Amino acid sequence: MGKPEFLDFSQPRIKLLHYTWIAFFITFYIWFNMAPIASTMLEKLNWLTPDHIKILAIANVALTIPARIVIGSLIDRFGPRKVFSILLMVMTIPILFFAFGTSFMQLLIARLFLSCIGAGFVIGIRLVADWFPPNMVGRAEGLYAGWGNFGSAFAAMTLPWIALEIFSQYENGWRYALALNALVSFVYGIIFYIVVRDTPEDKKFQGIKKTQPLIATSWSDLIQLIIWSFPLMGALGLLAWRLSNVQISNGSTEKFLTEKWLYAIWIILAIFFVMHIIKTLKINIPLLKKGIAIEDRYSFSSVAALNTTYFANFGAELAVVSMLPFFFQETFSISPTLAGIVAGSFAFVNLFARPFGGWLSDKLGNRKRTMLIYMIGIALGFFSMSFINATWSLWLAVAVTIICSLFVQGAEGATFAVIPFVNKKMTGQISGMAGAYGNVGAVVYLVIFSMVDAQTFFYIIAAGAAVSFLFCFFFLKEPKGSFAEE
Repeated sequence: MGKPEFLDFSQPRIKLLHYTWIAFFITFYIWFNMAPIASTMLEKLNWLTPDHIKILAIANVALTIPARIVIGSLIDRFGPRKVFSILLMVMTIPILFFAFGTSFMQLLIARLFLSCIGAGFVIGIRLVADWFPPNMVGRAEGLYAGWGNFGSAFAAMTLPWIALEIFSQYENGWRYALALNALVSFVYGIIFYIVVRDTPEDKKFQGIKKTQPLIATSWSDLIQLIIWSFPLMGALGLLAWRLSNVQISNGSTEKFLTEKWLYAIWIILAIFFVMHIIKTLKINIPLLKKGIAIEDRYSFSSVAALNTTYFANFGAELAVVSMLPFFFQETFSISPTLAGIVAGSFAFVNLFARPFGGWLSDKLGNRKRTMLIYMIGIALGFFSMSFINATWSLWLAVAVTIICSLFVQGAEGATFAVIPFVNKKMTGQISGMAGAYGNVGAVVYLVIFSMVDAQTFFYIIAAGAAVSFLFCFFFLKEPKGSFAEE
């Protein structure tokens, strides 16, 4: 009996896949390295407050949205190998600034820049798509994303131990634990550059000639592109509004952002949005007047549909993971440790649920139908979770949570099993936009959760998945040639 293909390291593409998910794993380990040591930071830094931690948590996702768009363009221009290597090495700078920060402002600025590392995910999507045949892309992308995504859970499991055990001889061992993150990131950035190629030896990298906004291939698509660009900036405006409602310190009525600063940020975001639209029109109008070659055309409605799926699945995942431990602790009156372990089951299934979603997309012979099955599953899963209360047994609540998570993370795998087939040359940009919408979903859902109870929150994210199902049903097109063997 032969070994499983994804463990057959004699194949160059299998080695490439493992090099790539490790790079993604490192980015997510770093991106989520603050939450596990937040309580330790509060204990060791007498000038840090719980409100500061809230602000830093918001900053941790702030620039991920534009970063995924920018990184998506850079991938298609310069190739994923260079971009991933540079990202891993450059991000060591904000990691070290955060690790050894001596003021809140220093921590805040470092965390803002560090949020860009969340864009690493979209790089591997293009790389894996260029190395695997169409009929294997779904499961390969799923394995890449599922195993890489586990970096966030692994950070929660290991960082406190590293800080308190490995560096126990230091008063602020957490600082050296984070510095170790920086070292690993820098070294692996060099390794990645040396051992990885953008494409197999017999293929030529196909990309765009210069970094530019996404190209629409029809006038109606151009209108859609402009409309779907607005929520990306709108989410940043929503984050700023959330910051304006956070008190700068315990017992203080002073807000972190004053009303004047809030309006100033909104004006700046509006200016950037207008500039982006002007550049988009400047690039697209001449091309549309000239005419787009048939082989380069694609339907933006499919991109929009995939934006909604990642909003509804990955956005919901980030939001639910943030609230689930406290929800279980309060509902079932269990210890914080047990609540964390129970809630962790939602993220743990990433290891196999996301690859399974990609595998199903490969095997069922219809990627759109697979997507629809998963989105209705998410809607029903979160609707079921809305009924969880203290009268339930804990094991039943956990079972429902895990089943829901299987659909959520399987849908993520199914989403990125479709994206590489929308337009090969612009896979990076399309991945970047869909990935950014995942963060938009997280921002929107987390803000909503801060204003409603848990039951209403589950109703709302179930409704979000149902809306995405309808959008995919009407607008997602089955990609052509997505099951070819070469």
